[in-house]
Amino acid sequence: MKNYSIAKIGSEYVVLAGDKHVLKVASRRKAAKLVVDAAELLSEQSAPAAAEQTREGSIACDRREVP
Repeated sequence: MKNYSIAKIGSEYVVLAGDKHVLKVASRRKAAKLVVDAAELLSEQSAPAAAEQTREGSIACDRREVP
C-alpha cells in the first residue's frame, strides 16, 4: 500500500501518493476525505488476497476527522 499525504502548495492542497502528486483540491478537509477513501479502497482490494494467506489479524481504518 502506498503512503498518502497532503501538502499545501500555494492556495491548493495536493494529495501525494509516495512522492507523486496525484490530485489537487481546494480544501484540506476534501483532501483528507480522499486519502481515507483511497486507503479504504486499497485495503478492500487487498483483503481477499490477505484472507487467503492468513485468517489472523484485521485491517481497520481510522475515521477521525482531520483538523
